[in-house]
Amino acid sequence: MQEKGTLASLSPYVPGKPIADVQAEYGLEKVVKLASNENPFGSSKQVQTALAEALTSLEYYPDGGAKALKKAIANFHQISEEKIVVGSGLDDVIQIISRATLSVGDEIIVADPTFSQYELHATVEGATVIKVPVDSKTGQMDLAGMLAAITSKTKIIWLCNPNNPTGTYLPQSVIQNFVAQVPSDILVISDEAYQEYVTIEEISTSLPLLADYPNLIVLRTFSKAYGLAALRIGYAILSEQFKRPFEIVRLPFNTSTLAQVGAISALADQAFIQKTVSTNASEREKWEGFLTQAEVDYYLSQANFVFFETKQDSKKLAEKLMQAGYIVRAGLRDQWLRVTIGYPEDNQKLRDILTTIW
Repeated sequence: MQEKGTLASLSPYVPGKPIADVQAEYGLEKVVKLASNENPFGSSKQVQTALAEALTSLEYYPDGGAKALKKAIANFHQISEEKIVVGSGLDDVIQIISRATLSVGDEIIVADPTFSQYELHATVEGATVIKVPVDSKTGQMDLAGMLAAITSKTKIIWLCNPNNPTGTYLPQSVIQNFVAQVPSDILVISDEAYQEYVTIEEISTSLPLLADYPNLIVLRTFSKAYGLAALRIGYAILSEQFKRPFEIVRLPFNTSTLAQVGAISALADQAFIQKTVSTNASEREKWEGFLTQAEVDYYLSQANFVFFETKQDSKKLAEKLMQAGYIVRAGLRDQWLRVTIGYPEDNQKLRDILTTIW
């Protein structure tokens, strides 16, 4: 077999070690995973009830159109159901968009660093990835640099807001000013996977901008604040004129019945989201206070993680922390770590360990 030529420069995704493997390797009774930005508080109790009731019809294919879920999402956002494309997590949605819009020789523009899947799927389709470094001091995306990078080959500009892994957030007025300057034939995609965690601005979504900018697409997920990472549900909200090609390349049954049911139930319990966001904001503030006192460089986060400089080999530091029972994420930038915000007691314990190492 001869593989697709565009795969030559790519490597398979290597997932982090499961908790059970780390426990067995280091003889630990307790291991805390703070590497993948999952919700440590789990998901709404309503989800568990709904899933139990949905276990009676597993012999049937799921609703390929995810009609009930789209209706729930549409009601929540007060939009038309026709503006929604549902995927198996945002990874699937990103693949759908890339497959439907990109060809060999096209270009996309991304921040550097940002979520790796934008680059992966563009490369698979034969497109070129133009990286614009974030501001070295603030970690903010350089929107002026992105505008300057636009060429006749540009098809997509990806904005992860808050950005992963920096955690930094750009206000909606800044986003609007940017989109207004982008040619209308270029897609601007605002990936709002961590939008629920934003506390610095009351209206922290780009959804209100869709009416004026049809080339804007907003992405959301149930994997983070809603705590449904295992079920895999993400979605895009877009102008109806762009929906057809996305639905053509989307697999016909790309989301399971259980995932759809779980997402509907999770969306209905906004009290759970409010509690999660409140606790996360409080713990995020403690982390930033700790990093400031330790005189460690970090970026102000509006997500459920912190990204900071280690002043040493971050992979070796991550290994030390794993031996102590804490799985964190290294390798996103030299000498930097990304740590998911967990339970208050786990956050404090991890900070105590870092104090002894530093």
